[in-house]
Formats: sequence, C-alpha cells, structure tokens
Amino acid sequence: MTDVLLSLSGLTKAYPGVVANSDVSFDIRPGEVHALLGENGAGKSTLVKTIYGLVRPDAGQMTLRGAAFAPSEPRAARAAGVAMVFQHFSLFDALDVAENIALGMENPPPMRDLAARIRDVSERYGLPLDPSRVVGDLSAGERQRVEIIRCLLQDPKLLIMDEPTSVLTPQEVDILFATLRKLQAEGTAILYISHKLEEIRALCQHATILRLGKVVGTCDPRETSARDMAEMMVGTVLQVPSREAAVAGEVVLALTGLTAPPPRQFGTALCDITVEVRKGEVLGIGGVAGNGQDELLLALSGEMRVGSEMVRLKGQPIGHLPPNARRSRGLLAAPEERMGHAAAPDMSLTENAVLTGVVREDLSDRGFLRWAKARTFAESVIAKFDVRTPGPGSTARSLSGGNLQKFVIGREIMQRPEVLVVNQPTWGVDASAAAFIRQALLDLAEAGAAVIVVSQDLDELMEISDRFAALNGGRLSPPRPAQGLTVEEIGLMLGGAHDMEVAHVDA
Repeated sequence: MTDVLLSLSGLTKAYPGVVANSDVSFDIRPGEVHALLGENGAGKSTLVKTIYGLVRPDAGQMTLRGAAFAPSEPRAARAAGVAMVFQHFSLFDALDVAENIALGMENPPPMRDLAARIRDVSERYGLPLDPSRVVGDLSAGERQRVEIIRCLLQDPKLLIMDEPTSVLTPQEVDILFATLRKLQAEGTAILYISHKLEEIRALCQHATILRLGKVVGTCDPRETSARDMAEMMVGTVLQVPSREAAVAGEVVLALTGLTAPPPRQFGTALCDITVEVRKGEVLGIGGVAGNGQDELLLALSGEMRVGSEMVRLKGQPIGHLPPNARRSRGLLAAPEERMGHAAAPDMSLTENAVLTGVVREDLSDRGFLRWAKARTFAESVIAKFDVRTPGPGSTARSLSGGNLQKFVIGREIMQRPEVLVVNQPTWGVDASAAAFIRQALLDLAEAGAAVIVVSQDLDELMEISDRFAALNGGRLSPPRPAQGLTVEEIGLMLGGAHDMEVAHVDA
C-alpha cells in the first residue's frame, strides 16, 4: 500500500463553455479501493475517460507504476493494465456470453478455450457465469458479471467501476463486494464511482471529492459519515426530503388483470397485475432490472396499448388510449432511459419541453407551435429544478446525466399531473439532486397527485413510499405499507414470494 500505482498531476480538460477538470491531482495505490465522489457535472466522467484513453487532457500528466502514462485510446489503456466497467453495459443481446467477451478482446482464443477461461475466472471470483447463455436471457446482475469477467480476463492492475451497484439487488451487491475485496487482496487497485455513500463507507479506504471540476477534499470514508461526504460534494448543508403523513384519498388509477406480451425480443411479459393507487399516495415498486419495469411504464404511459378495462383513470377505461390522450386526462410518465426515450439528444431543451408538454401546456395553436410559450415553459423548468445549463437552447445531449434527469422529471411535474409514473427517477444522480427530486415527488403527492415510483434503489423507495410492491417476472406482489418492512421481507418480495402479504398476516 506504500507504492503509488497511478498518479494524476494537474489534469485539466475544458470544453466550450465549461471546464470539466481543473488541475486535478491525486494518487491511487495498489490494493486500494479509492472512491471518486462528486455531484453530476463535477467532472468524474471526464476524469475516468482520461485515465481510460477516451479523452485527452489539455494539461497535466499521469504516471502508471512510475512511467509516463498517456493512453491515446482504450486499447492502449487496457494494454497498460487499466480496465473499466461502464455504467451502461455494452453487450449484444442476441450473442452468448463467450461471444460478447470475445468481441472485447484484441486477440481472442478459440471459443472452447475462452469458455473454459470464463468458467475458471468466474468461479475463482465468486461470479458464476455460463459462457453459452444468450445475453438477452440474463438478468441485469448477470450482465454486469459479463462486463466484469471481460475485464478480469485482462488481469488488470487498475479496475475502474462506474455506478456498479445501480442495477443490483442487496444480495448481488454483497457478492460484488466479496469479489472486489478478493481483487483488492491480490493487489488490484479499484477506482470506484458511486452516489451510494453508505456503500463507499463499507468498501473504500480513501475518497477524493470533486466539485465543479476541482478537487475540494479527501477523506477516509470509514471515518466520515455519509452526510459529511455529501455536504463536501455539494458545498452546502444537505436537505433531507420530508412531508406530512400521507392521507390517501379516492382511487385515481386502477389496474385490473393487466396482462401484455413483451413489446420486443428479450422483453418481459406483464402477468395479471392488479393494484389501485390513491390520490396523495406514493406507491413504490421495486425489482431487479429486467423484471417488467420498462413494460409496465409503457403500458401506463400509452406507448404500449392494452385492454381498455385493464387501466382505469378516475373510473374511466384508458388502456386503449395513446400517450397524448392519457396526458390530457392527467396521467404522465417519465421513463428510465432519459437519453433517447425521455429526451431527444440533438433537440434543444425547448424542443424537448414541447415533446411532452404540448397538450397540457397548450404549446400549439391550430397546428402551429407556440415557440415563445414553449421557451418560457422550458425556462421555468430549468429555474425551478436547478438545471445547470446555459439556457433552453442547449441540446439535451450537452447536459450531464443528472441535470438532464432533473429537466425530465421537472418537465413532467410542472405539468401538474393527477397521476405521475416515474422509472428510476434518481438513477446516476448525485446526493443533492436526488434529494431535490425526491422532495419534488413528495410535494407532488402532498398536493394531491397519485405517484408511482419504480426504482431499483430500495433506500429511496423506503424513504418516500407509503406502500411498497415488488415486480418479479412481470408479476406484481400485493402492496404492503412501506413503514416497518425489513430487508429480509423486501428480499423475499423481490425474489418472487408474492404470497408474502398472506404469510405475514397468517403469522
């Protein structure tokens, strides 16, 4: 732990209108799990892309094991012993595990030999993986294993992990941490990015905090509270979401026997989902990725049509209606995939505001768009939700992930929905922005809306939900009051124990 593996000195990278990294310096040592913390837009992604050869710095230098290190591309970084597991997986659903891993290798061995190596490495590190399975049939946790095994086959000296637990169950997180600790014991250094600060405290020995592209502090996470780290990241006192105890009103949204085939290959069919959501209530729906979350949102938003009586809004059947017709009646939705689904990357924020706000914000007149009003609406979302951007003319692509998420959620909330369905509202969002979004959802419910929050972040769901249900294989468990649920009960519900409510009552 005394020798330096990777040293960063004065790294600076500027883009038009923003300095992403400014004079960033710190060291990573062999066998160290080093956290890189910061708000969305703090410069974390630019920094790790520099280390991995995707970005060239404007100034500064790096050394790896004492030698100059300036990879011109990821291939050079990998050859030097640097591997990276990205937040968004780069896998082909139609190929099997071994074929996907071979695509990421410079000189892959014969498939039989590669399959044997995959089995050997996956078993050695506690990440069981069948090389012959088709990736489209894998859970999100298993897909992540493919990415990790792909990296471990390179025998890396430094492993960069970007939000690795965002798609994992608590049990899968434990397995991942056991693997990382084994790598650490073997001398592999790990640069770990996460917004889940309790995970940072459990896993990391050192943390470097970025704010507005600069290093603003370091700490030992084992000796620093999550709240203190969050406040170092944002530079101010962190506000904790709160609201008065919910008083649920009449039923606003009712799903009855909601059943639908998957809209695409490797999707998940919805099976007999029945639930009611009341005015002023937050219903939290948890589940491991790939268990029907996307399909449920499509069925509720109107992007996927179902039987008209399967979805009723204020007593009226709407299962057959398209999205804008549902929006006009008060049912709005924000999907998980913000870039490409919730927002068009190359359109301006004003244009993206029009995409979903044209009906409820009256942004057209006899077929002509009212651009001045649309721009005002976009500006109000930017101001109200503290979206860091030069203005409404900026493209969605130019925003950091967290700022685009704030815009997407704000765009829906400011249309005053009677029912709002959101999928992964704070995914990849820093602590301050996450607290802001959660408070906005709570305020919306307190104002009388029915809110459905679909999330893989169980802490988030327990914090804001009145009732909790779990999706598993396209089936929804009976909702239960969120207060008092134990981790064990939640784990059983996520695993498909849909008779938990009955078992709980009988006990």
